[in-house]
Amino acid sequence: MAGHESLSLGPFGSVVKEALRGALETSLVPRIRAHDYTVWKEVPDEIVNRLGWLHCPENMQGGLAEISEFVREVREEGFDRVLLLGMGGSSLAPEMFRAVFGVREGYLDLAVLDSTHPGAVRDRALWADAGHTLFLVSTKSGGTVETLSFFKYFFERTARESEAERAGRAFAAVTDPGSGLETMARDLGFRKVFLNDPDIGGRYSALSHFGLVPAGLVGMDLAEVLSRARSAASGDDESQGLRLGVVMGTMARLGRDKLTLVTSRALAPFGAWVEQLIAESTGKEGRGILPVHGETLMDPGAYAADRLFLQLTLRGETESDTALAALEGAGHPVVRITLDDSYDIGGECFRWEMATAVAGSILGINPFDQPNVESAKAQARAMVAAYREKGVLPDTPPTFLEGEVAGWTPWPAQGVEEALRGLFSRARPGENESKGRSYCAIQAYLQPGPDTERALFRLRTRIQERLRLATTVGYGPRFLHSTGQLHKGDAGGGLFIQITGETGSEEPIPDQPLGGGSSLDFGVLILAQALGDRMALLEAGRPVVRFHLREPAEQGIERILGTLP
Repeated sequence: MAGHESLSLGPFGSVVKEALRGALETSLVPRIRAHDYTVWKEVPDEIVNRLGWLHCPENMQGGLAEISEFVREVREEGFDRVLLLGMGGSSLAPEMFRAVFGVREGYLDLAVLDSTHPGAVRDRALWADAGHTLFLVSTKSGGTVETLSFFKYFFERTARESEAERAGRAFAAVTDPGSGLETMARDLGFRKVFLNDPDIGGRYSALSHFGLVPAGLVGMDLAEVLSRARSAASGDDESQGLRLGVVMGTMARLGRDKLTLVTSRALAPFGAWVEQLIAESTGKEGRGILPVHGETLMDPGAYAADRLFLQLTLRGETESDTALAALEGAGHPVVRITLDDSYDIGGECFRWEMATAVAGSILGINPFDQPNVESAKAQARAMVAAYREKGVLPDTPPTFLEGEVAGWTPWPAQGVEEALRGLFSRARPGENESKGRSYCAIQAYLQPGPDTERALFRLRTRIQERLRLATTVGYGPRFLHSTGQLHKGDAGGGLFIQITGETGSEEPIPDQPLGGGSSLDFGVLILAQALGDRMALLEAGRPVVRFHLREPAEQGIERILGTLP
């Protein structure tokens, strides 16, 4: 089953109650389950072929024996860790399952590589002990540039360290039938290829092969996960996610479009999965719900009137109760979801998928497409093509140089402080509900790590305190597969701080999995992705400041922090 849900919506309660009554009277959930595309749009494009997630709790039962046999086989052959190579929906659910449930004794530890930063690639290469690491290549399309780059890098490396013809035995794949990855995997002798239902979009794939294969490798009880999901899917319309979706969609239409997730420590990883699901599904056609994950919980006066707070905890956890009670008392709407135990996550995956589909209907958008994701990809491809032709990326001279920080702004600025003043002066106060209040998104094209994480957290917290803005932090290019859609497709309230840095050794990307040289490296790729995303944001009319750090990331971030106006 899914967790227990309670609502405290204050003055918004009557509006939500009326919206819920309308959804029940029009049989919204039964129509969704019947694949009625008119719930969202008048045409079926990118809807009727994206509703397979509705049937995962039942259909995946038939796939458990195959997954279990695969897990048994790799354990018996001495594999004790698995490195998942994937992005977005292919990586976030496995990462969440690993973090929430840990690793059962005797099963494989799991790490995820979803950063093209050369340092992140090197770190995972060191972690991937030769002979004991299984590589799981996970991509729906079979053509995701980051995933294929990771695959070629690690396949070539594995082939060098063992007999080339046996390298494939260390690899498995999850992909759609007929994808380029399926063909390549079979040609290279992959140990196993799992073919997923092609009617499931990446961000709705947690309960499919994309989530359950890695979950099985770390030792989760997959039958129990699906049992909880079936309970959620077979409950009454409201418990399936209707009520949560109506609250999310209705509150967003009322200007409370910053869904602020307050999770207990044990469930914090679930927030990152929800962030992608909601942001990529709802941020389009000038509308959107901004999921805010990982912010500091503050006193009521620190928040503007654009928040909907949602608490997610395990039964008995009370760490955020006092703060939420104060927010509730100050008139902020609060939703509480309490899980009986960790396996209720299975039910929550289904409930949140349904809720997101419902919210999309209320907002009048298609929650299954991603029309703006391609813009940043196209710009990055153009950057890479230019590099291959000329040997240099087509960057522009910086607007200013201040110590170890170079800056690019669309307006005149003499230094970091002026750049930030110009950015924050463009913040919208939220007086127009159709456009909503601004938020600040920090986009870190940096190597993930504890020191950088702490510095980014301090930066977002200071912005939150001084400007009363909702803040988000995302590592690039990871966020391009989640919040990147919302950044370009919502009502344009985002203020963007892009941070790039020196990458050191660049780590060549093989042109082919087995030899053949290299015309690109990870250092060039991540910078091309940053430059491409900046161009896509500017073309969409979004204000964006880029800072390039020529010193260690945490020092550069602290330098930016010290200049905040």
